[in-house]
Amino acid sequence: MWPLGSQGIDVPALFAYDAGMKSIQYTVRGVSPSLDAELRREAQMTGKPLNTLVVETLQRAKQPSSSVAHDDLDWFVGVDSPDAEQDSAQAWLDTMPAELA
Repeated sequence: MWPLGSQGIDVPALFAYDAGMKSIQYTVRGVSPSLDAELRREAQMTGKPLNTLVVETLQRAKQPSSSVAHDDLDWFVGVDSPDAEQDSAQAWLDTMPAELA
């Protein structure tokens, strides 16, 4: 942390450190050994460099794609497509007398 002005206020990450590179770099501290092992295992399994995997994971977590289709509950609520059997059954139910329905 660097002191800011004469007040001596600690401001972490006030300036981006780029070390002459074209992209911004971060130093991440406090990564647990289990998280480190999981990230390294996934990087090895996918054949990606660890840095690439970490950047992709952060992007998915903080900038999710709006094109993601959530269909995991379609079995429960149904799908948004025409269903002839459902329409036929609903038409039959609609013709029943109210006292039977």
